[in-house]
Amino acid sequence: MSSSYIGSKWSKTLPLLRNAETRRWVPETARLSKGKLRSLLARYETVYVKPDLGTFGIGVMRVRRLTGGGYELRHGTKRATYPNYERLYGTVARLRRGRPYLAQQGIKLLKHRGRRFDVRVMVQRSPRMRWEATGVIARVAAPGKVVTNYHNGGTPMPLGRLLKPYLSARGISRQIRSLKRTGVKVAKVIKRRFPGINELGVDVGLDRTFTPWILEVNTKPDPYIFRKLPDKSVVRKVIRYARAYGRIR
Repeated sequence: MSSSYIGSKWSKTLPLLRNAETRRWVPETARLSKGKLRSLLARYETVYVKPDLGTFGIGVMRVRRLTGGGYELRHGTKRATYPNYERLYGTVARLRRGRPYLAQQGIKLLKHRGRRFDVRVMVQRSPRMRWEATGVIARVAAPGKVVTNYHNGGTPMPLGRLLKPYLSARGISRQIRSLKRTGVKVAKVIKRRFPGINELGVDVGLDRTFTPWILEVNTKPDPYIFRKLPDKSVVRKVIRYARAYGRIR
């Protein structure tokens, strides 16, 4: 397949699951079914349910198993609790409206002022046709939202600023270099399956041990989010590379 845009999240997850190196960074992910969601909730306190085809975090739901019994479901800014799994899944099925969905192990992400954040790593083919991680930016979830996407109210911020409460300056630099290496490895694996791609936005979650978890891979990432960084050389490079392979005129 040579297309530069791959919409299906499942199609982009499969190559990562089949690769020995990247598999360990992918939260347990499966096609949504009544039985699969139940089994994931038996193993994990939180499970995300998201459309296989979708952007900007639209349609994403978060299901949490409550310690006293029952379940909590959040979507958008709405929250509801259900006394049993049958009632919960009835609502999930109604919101899904017959569309293909995925269920994914929830990761306890690091927080900034009580709001969860994840990281977008921009990986591009350089003018010399080598993969390079050209930009790293954090995205802080809007209050009350379960997704961090900028187009869904998330706030883009420099990752270094958010990691200051957790790591030393040296530790932050090491973490950012590690994320860039992870992004390049992901790009190489995806490229073998989809030869037409020239860029990826790799969405990575960090837990309390700073383990990178690949939450999603985008084959048409927004290059302009990097305008939000104080260092303008980052967005200039991202756009220069995008022009070189024809994404931007």
